[in-house]
Amino acid sequence: MTECTQSSFEFQVHFSREVVARFDGGTMSSDAGAVLLRETERRLNLLPRLAACFEDRRQPWLISHPVQEMVAQRVYALALGYEDLTDHGQLREDPLLAVLSGKQQAGQEPLAGKSTLNGLELGGEAPSRYKKIHYRKEAIDELLTKVFLEAHPEPPEQIVLDLDTTDLPLHGHQEGRFFHGYYDSHCYLPLYIFAGEHLLCARLRTADQDAAAGSQDEVERIVRQIRAVWPQVRIIVRAGSGFCRDELLKWCEDNGVYYVGGFARNERPRQIIEPQAQEAARLHRQTGKPARVFTEFSYRTTTGSWSRARRVVAKAEQLEGKENPRFVVTNLNGCAT
Repeated sequence: MTECTQSSFEFQVHFSREVVARFDGGTMSSDAGAVLLRETERRLNLLPRLAACFEDRRQPWLISHPVQEMVAQRVYALALGYEDLTDHGQLREDPLLAVLSGKQQAGQEPLAGKSTLNGLELGGEAPSRYKKIHYRKEAIDELLTKVFLEAHPEPPEQIVLDLDTTDLPLHGHQEGRFFHGYYDSHCYLPLYIFAGEHLLCARLRTADQDAAAGSQDEVERIVRQIRAVWPQVRIIVRAGSGFCRDELLKWCEDNGVYYVGGFARNERPRQIIEPQAQEAARLHRQTGKPARVFTEFSYRTTTGSWSRARRVVAKAEQLEGKENPRFVVTNLNGCAT
C-alpha cells in the first residue's frame, strides 16, 4: 500500500501572504518552531495587548518601526534564545523573525536595529527628550494577572501564590550593582510571584535590600485584581524564610489571605521541640532510617519583630549523624490542606 506523508503545513496568513511550512526549501532556519509559538500568541492576543502598555511619543511621519512590531521582535528573539540586543544587528535581516514580528514587508525591509530596540528597553515611565517610548508599569502588571484569570474557564476553589527571589549575576559595572554575600557575586535581586506556571509579577531590584522588600505591595495588588473577578477564591501565599516578615504576614491576616512560609531556624524554637527531637533520635536508633516527628506551637519573636504570636509547625528530623529541624509559620488551621 502507498503510505502518504504530509509534505506541507499551512498556518494563519500574513496579510496577503500565505505562511507555509515545507521540507524541500533551500535556505533553512533552525528557528521555524517559533511559527507554532506565533499561533499560540495569536490565540491569546498577547503581544498587541503588551504593546498597548507602551506610549509612543515619536512623530508619526518619522516612524519606521511601530511599537507593536518592536515588542514582538524583542519577545520572539528572547523566546528563541537571542538575549543580547547586539544579536539584532543580524536578526533584523531575518525574514522569519520579520514574519513573527508582523512586518508587513517581510523579507524586503529590515526590522529595528539594536539602537532602536535599546531606546524601547531603556524608556522609563517618565517622559524623556531622547527616549520617546515609555512603558506604563501598572498596565503591564495588570496584563500579567489578567492573562492568568483568562486561563481559567471557571473560578478555582483555591490558588497558591508562590513568592521567590533569585540572583541575576552582573558581569560589568551596571547601575545599582551590589555584592550579595549569599550568592557570592555582584547581582540584582529580582522578585517573582507565580501562580502555578503563570508569572504574575517580575520586579527587578538591586541586591542591597531585604529579599522581602516590596513583596507586600505586590501581593496586595495581585490579590485585589484576582478578587475583583473571583471574590470567593481561597488564596494562599507560599514563600521561603526570607519573606517571613511581620508586614506581609499581618497584611495577609487582616485581609483573609492564608500563608505558609519558611521560618529560619534558631535556638529558641529548637528548644521548644526538644521532646520531639529526642523521639526522632530514638526512632532513628531503632530503625536505622531517617525519622521525623511533627508538632506545632504558638510562637512570638522576643525581638519584637512580630506584632503578634503565630502558629508554627515544626518537623524534628533525625538523619544519619545529624538532626535536621525545620519550621513553617502559617495561619492555616489544622484541617486545611
